[in-house]
Amino acid sequence: MTHWLILPVMLPAFVAPFIVLAARYQIGIQRVISVASILAVIGIALGLAWQTSDGTVMLYRLGDWAAPFGIVLVGDRLSTLMVLLTAVLALFVLLYAIGSEWDDRGRHFHALFQFQIMGIMGAFLTGDLFNLFVFFEVLLIASYGLMIHAGGTQRLRAGVQYVLFNLLGSTLFLFALGAIYAETGTLNMADLSQRVQMIGPDATVGIRIAAVLLLLVFAIKAAVVPLHFWLPSSYAEAPAPVAALFAIMTKVGAYAIIRVYTMVFPPKLEVIAGLHGWWLLPAALLSLAVGMVGVLAARHLDRLVAFAVIGSMGMVMVSIALFTPAGIAAALYYVVHSTLAAGALFLISDLARAGRANLDLTAQPPMAGGTVTAALFFVAAIAMAGLPPLSGFIGKLLILDAGFASGSAVWIWAIVLGSSLISVVGFARAGSILFWKAKSVTPDEDADPAMAPSCLSYAAVGGLIALLVAHTVFAGPTTAYTDAISKQLFAPDAYVETVLTTKGKLSDAPSQGEY
Repeated sequence: MTHWLILPVMLPAFVAPFIVLAARYQIGIQRVISVASILAVIGIALGLAWQTSDGTVMLYRLGDWAAPFGIVLVGDRLSTLMVLLTAVLALFVLLYAIGSEWDDRGRHFHALFQFQIMGIMGAFLTGDLFNLFVFFEVLLIASYGLMIHAGGTQRLRAGVQYVLFNLLGSTLFLFALGAIYAETGTLNMADLSQRVQMIGPDATVGIRIAAVLLLLVFAIKAAVVPLHFWLPSSYAEAPAPVAALFAIMTKVGAYAIIRVYTMVFPPKLEVIAGLHGWWLLPAALLSLAVGMVGVLAARHLDRLVAFAVIGSMGMVMVSIALFTPAGIAAALYYVVHSTLAAGALFLISDLARAGRANLDLTAQPPMAGGTVTAALFFVAAIAMAGLPPLSGFIGKLLILDAGFASGSAVWIWAIVLGSSLISVVGFARAGSILFWKAKSVTPDEDADPAMAPSCLSYAAVGGLIALLVAHTVFAGPTTAYTDAISKQLFAPDAYVETVLTTKGKLSDAPSQGEY
């Protein structure tokens, strides 16, 4: 058992109340502590990713209580990759919030930010479905506080809609957990993977209902159409750094689907045979189409980026819905790409907001710092649209290749390629209005000149763009690593054995007659 595994959860959990109690009125001290905390989490995440890169599964038992009776955190290739991605994204988002002074426009930004990181890290590391629910609730509470940061009627209305929709998901989650516990007597994922297989064919109704409810909950978190209604307004109205951090939150839903439906309810399990395959792929393709049509139809830059997130999640879910090793590997490569690209675009939209009267896609006078902002937008738009040579193009090729062997290959190829064309037109339209047509508008001489964004703001966005370039340059090693992750997911014996082994002996599992 290693104690390092709990630090990505515990460090922000201790830093958040410390900021509230000891540095409530000193924004400078809050910034230093918050950045130092995120840097420490990145260092820990790098160490965890290195330790699990060879296939090692790490385990932490809270209170040294053995699974399935105690709470466990589990680190494997997948969970440590997501922890590292979250920490890196959080650093650049935090630097942007400091550079743009978004963190000083309301109360408790840094404390809520740390609680948000705690919830995300816990969701990725937990080995127990109930604690996944707990960390989802931590996410919900912290994200609501961040969403209404700096106030405003529109922001408050979007925040209420966001909370109500996610509370509905939480209710369904509790129903699913109750059904699973009633059928199996456990919520530990490793233990569930064994017990579900022991359920007889004449007693599958309860577990099938639970599997469907879980998939619906995770689809809500992943903003899969038609369960996506909460996302456009919520992300568009949220402060830009908050929306950029939220780019990883939809990936929590995708992560949960990958984890649960490769370990607990694998595709070949007779108990739920065909239960998710008939609707998840069509919903994912519809999400991709709706998202990219929304990009084309958007009248505001922030809503355009929000719909791009829906489209990118549709792309991820198309690959996941195949439930093949190649599909999961392609999805994981695209998850990293889309998280970085969406985070960069939300921050770029705020750079544009700083130099314009609003984010309406109408011709307005040239913005302060428009040249640099235009260059950053150009690169990020190419990445999100999936044009060569950046990682979005590689990710789409991997997804198309994974879908080639599917019975729905024609639909996958047609919708992926068609939506890519639509997104190119949508981003090109937005860019031309923002930066090209602005040259034909005469500035108002009586208006106060807009201040150019700070160097730190540009550096934060540039860091995300640099990571996108690195994700492209090192696509070979990255895809090899995602292939290794996928193989580990579809052969979960090492995970199960590590979690259920106590002092060298595998925990006793009850026989079928004990259920």
